[in-house]
Amino acid sequence: MRLSANAEVIASVVAYSFCSGSLVLVNKLCLHYLPYPSIVVTIQLWAALLFIQLGNAFNLMDVDPIIMRFVKPYLLYTVAFSLGVYCNMKSLSLSNVETVIVFRALAPLLVSIFDAVFLGREWPSLRSWGALSVIALGALGYAMTDEQFQSQGIQAYFWPTLYLFVISFEMAYGKKIISGVDMKTFSGPVLYTNLLGWPPMLAFAAMGGEYERLKDDVTTRVMNGEEHLFPPMGILLLLVGCIVGTGIGYSGWFCRSKVSAASYTLIGVINKCLTVLVNLLIWDQHASTDGILSLSLCLVGGVFYKQAPIKKVDHDYVDGGTPSKGKTDDGIELGMTPLIESSVQSRSNRGTNNIGR
Repeated sequence: MRLSANAEVIASVVAYSFCSGSLVLVNKLCLHYLPYPSIVVTIQLWAALLFIQLGNAFNLMDVDPIIMRFVKPYLLYTVAFSLGVYCNMKSLSLSNVETVIVFRALAPLLVSIFDAVFLGREWPSLRSWGALSVIALGALGYAMTDEQFQSQGIQAYFWPTLYLFVISFEMAYGKKIISGVDMKTFSGPVLYTNLLGWPPMLAFAAMGGEYERLKDDVTTRVMNGEEHLFPPMGILLLLVGCIVGTGIGYSGWFCRSKVSAASYTLIGVINKCLTVLVNLLIWDQHASTDGILSLSLCLVGGVFYKQAPIKKVDHDYVDGGTPSKGKTDDGIELGMTPLIESSVQSRSNRGTNNIGR
C-alpha cells in the first residue's frame, strides 16, 4: 500500500529523527568500550552494504547499478560525508554529546546561506536571523559553562568546529545531488555513499593510530588471559550501531528528498532534544544545568526559524517536465511548523502547475 504524500513526509521525518538521535547515543556508548572511531564507522558502512547486497541477491529490493557518471557527484559528497563522520566520532570521543549537538545546532545558519547562494532561495527574514542569533547565543552560553572549554581552551572545540563546516556543506550538496542525479531507488544513494565512504575511513583509522591501539588492546587481553578479546557489551553496541546506521542511511536520503536542505538540517537539530534527555539519564559525562539551559535555547531558536522561500524565477523545461540546468527547484518549505503542509503542497503543484524538483 502506497503512502499518501502527507504520510510520506511524516514517515521520513520520524524515521530520520529516530535514527539520528539514536545513533549519537549508541556510538558514544560504543566508543566507551571500543575506542576506535574510524574502524567502528567502517564496520557500520560495511553492514549497510551487506544489507543492500543480500536484499538484492534475494530479490527483496531493487538497487541502482553502479554507473560511472554518477560516481563523480557522489565522490565529492562522500569526501564530505566521510570527513563529517570522522569529525563527529572524534568529537564524541574527546568531548560530551552536548558539545556535538550545540555545534550541529549552528549548522542551519550556514546552510541557510548556502541555500541563498547556491540553491536558489531567498535570504532569511528578520525573524529567521533572530532565531539563528538565538542559536548562536545558546552555543556561546554553553561554551562559557563547559568545563572542558575552561580547562582546554579553544582546542577542545577544534573537531566540533570542523564538523560544523563539513556537515553544513554536506547538507547543502546532498540536496543538490539528490535533485540532480537520477536515482531510481533509495538504495542507490546509500550504496554509492557507503561504497565510496569506507576506504577513506580506513585511511582515517591509520592516521589516527587505531590499528596500533587495537593490536595493543587485543594483545593485553590475551596476555591477561581474559575470556573475550573484545568487551561483549561493546560488540552488542556495535551490532546495534550497524542496524541504526543502516537505518539512518535510508531514512536520511528519504527525508532529504522530501524537504529542503535547511529544513533537513533543522530536523536533525530539533530531534536532538530527545538525545539530550536520554543522555542525562544514562551517561555521566553530560553538561551542567546552565549548559543544558543554553542548549535548550539553541533548540528553541531552531523551532522559531522560518526558512526563506524559493526565489521566484521562470523555469525553462526540458523533456519530461524537468527544469533545465541552472534553474532552481520549486517548493516552499516555511520551517518546522508548516514543513509537512508545504512539502506536500509543493509536490501537488507538480501535477497542477507543471513545476517540479
